[in-house]
Amino acid sequence: MLVFLLVAAAVAFTVYARRREHLRIPWQQVARSRLAMASAVVLVAFVVVGLLDSIHFHQRLPSSKGKRTRYATEVVSAFDWLAGPLRTQVEKTYSAPFSAHLYAMESMDSPTGPIRAYPRLVFGGAHLKDPANERAGDIAANSAVAAAEALGAWIIVVLLLTSLLAGRDRVGLAATLRSLPHRPTPWPTILGTIGVLLVIGFACARLGVRYHILGTDKVGQDVFYQALKSIRTGLIIGTLTTMVMLPLAIMLGIMAGYFRGWVDDLIQYIYTTLSSIPGVLLIAAAILMLQVYMANHADRFESLSVRADMRLLFLCIILGITNWTSLCRLLRGEALKLRELEYVQAAQALGVRNFTIITRHLLPNSLHIVLITVVLDFSKLVLAEAVLSYINIGVDPATVSWGNMINSARLELAREPIVWWSLVAAFIFMFALVLSANLFADAVRDAFDPRLRGRS
Repeated sequence: MLVFLLVAAAVAFTVYARRREHLRIPWQQVARSRLAMASAVVLVAFVVVGLLDSIHFHQRLPSSKGKRTRYATEVVSAFDWLAGPLRTQVEKTYSAPFSAHLYAMESMDSPTGPIRAYPRLVFGGAHLKDPANERAGDIAANSAVAAAEALGAWIIVVLLLTSLLAGRDRVGLAATLRSLPHRPTPWPTILGTIGVLLVIGFACARLGVRYHILGTDKVGQDVFYQALKSIRTGLIIGTLTTMVMLPLAIMLGIMAGYFRGWVDDLIQYIYTTLSSIPGVLLIAAAILMLQVYMANHADRFESLSVRADMRLLFLCIILGITNWTSLCRLLRGEALKLRELEYVQAAQALGVRNFTIITRHLLPNSLHIVLITVVLDFSKLVLAEAVLSYINIGVDPATVSWGNMINSARLELAREPIVWWSLVAAFIFMFALVLSANLFADAVRDAFDPRLRGRS
């Protein structure tokens, strides 16, 4: 519910910003940045996967005619349903990326007696008779087919976009297509990024059902599937924490700067005291309290997924409580400056209520600080989940996350031979998300910062 509430809030803010020139112009500047738009396309792809993984349901079981409909006890998501083979094709134990054999040797029977060899996988490369000679050609052939499919999908996307722009501008389709490279919005960059993502997506879709692209873990689960499932956890940590942080920071920061006096002293005392407490210790204490509560009230949690989501939500709340102080300080300083401006003093002299002054004057003129802080803190919060899970005070072990993947890889790197692909998979996906968020955040900062905007 909170995830889709956040989506609704983002849509509402988009509608609000389109009607406000002081917000619309900076966002138009962001839309003219090629790097920002390429990053935005990558972020949208991550968000789509995360939203699909947030739609949960119980699958209907087959039943005889006339009997009552039954549903499975396991909770699955729309992403699980779409990526069915990745979820169900479970091997015995470790296997390397694109391998057709297990990673460890086992005792096997042969016509000449017991031998030590690498057993074949049940699903990965099972369609190959001679994996050593056929695998490279099979991967190349499937990649070529995926590239052709991606090209067809990309052409459809280009035609749909061109049709929408042509209908809005009331010009011909051919003229709109020729004008795409000359528009302020870098459509060639956007379409090029979409094309790259389509090629990667179609290739992973074709190869993922035939091989384990990023190998398997200790219990034989597909690592590529785990990395995709971790997207939802990373996005929830980065976004829901912001929902907890923003109300506290905005309300207290603006109140401290506007009212001053004892209100300012009280709020400063609160966030100074909270900042003096080590954040990791506060999070660890809160998580331990939650674990004790769930252990003593196990009947209130229907399944492991409910327990995992409760811990994830609680972690977002704790991270929000420990991270609102920096934004509160910034907003306090901005409110101290704004309250001395002529239009605010004129409103006070005319008897306008304090609440109206805050909502009509101080809050809109402080919004650029809020936006810059939110987009910059997103990457920090995604990385914080990995660090907290690494020291076992993050999300529940049953929750698939990049932090848990890195935590499990710590032991895998100590074995012989080394199992490296879980760590690499988590690094690749986390790097792509954080890099895209940072590049987009830089463009938003440049557009909304008045000093940088004037320089540009």
